[in-house]
Amino acid sequence: MLKPLQYVLFLILLSATPLVAQTHVAEPAVNLGDTSFLDGIAGPGGVIEEIGDGAHEGTIVDGSGNTVSGTGTVNSISQLTHVAWITHKTILGGWYGTEVVASAAHVNAGSMGQSGGWGAFTVSPFILQWGERKIGNVPIDQRVVFDFDLPVGAYTRSSAVNIGANAFTVHPYYAITAFPAKRIETSWRVHYLWNSTNDSPPSATGAQSMQAGQAIHFNATTAYNFGKHLWLGPNAYYLRQITDGRIHGIPLRNSPEQVAAIGPGMVWNSGKWFFYANGYHEFGVKNRPEGNKLVLRVEKVF
Repeated sequence: MLKPLQYVLFLILLSATPLVAQTHVAEPAVNLGDTSFLDGIAGPGGVIEEIGDGAHEGTIVDGSGNTVSGTGTVNSISQLTHVAWITHKTILGGWYGTEVVASAAHVNAGSMGQSGGWGAFTVSPFILQWGERKIGNVPIDQRVVFDFDLPVGAYTRSSAVNIGANAFTVHPYYAITAFPAKRIETSWRVHYLWNSTNDSPPSATGAQSMQAGQAIHFNATTAYNFGKHLWLGPNAYYLRQITDGRIHGIPLRNSPEQVAAIGPGMVWNSGKWFFYANGYHEFGVKNRPEGNKLVLRVEKVF
């Protein structure tokens, strides 16, 4: 059974605020909570999936965890189409596959501006999915994916709020689902993120080049199976930037982003159809917007 893989959402370029422009280069939008339960399970076949996100960020938080004055709320909606295929060909004992993800979004950042259009286009030429194995008595399913985000999203230097990041990213991840006890699952997806340089940052920043720092982020779930079709439980995500962003090649101190979130979620399936709903409340935020997020997702496996 093939499960959803990688997603890309909207980007809000925080450098629109003068204070932030001096101290921070925003990370591009990444998969924070968009994949969840039973994530590591897959097998030869295909999947087509639609996902909708709604987010409300009431504040922008600095590197000390304090609200940045003069910044308002940010509301956004996004839609993604994900198509993936895993073949019967094996490499290192895992099935080989590929995927693509197309995204679109609309962001309203109040006085900072608004933007809408296509986002980055994600491609993966290399997926390895392993079938169920056991560590002791615990069944596990796992996958390794090398994703690349192409800078084709809506972007203009004259706007402080953009859907695209105008930069290329390398975004590999490892996903695992384990069943430590009867009717209980736990899934983890751990990503690494590297960003190329944006040589045309928004004019309002006064910069000639910007590069977001490297980051590590993960999604995590634990769920209980109520009957044959329904799983319920908590879901969470966490992101931590591990290197400083750069302007004109110079590292920006005290600029790395951080965010954590937790909330309730569920997945219900009927045959080859799967329906997901996940809610998140963010906390522990630094150098990025803080708020709440709802993810709705439907997929069909073949």
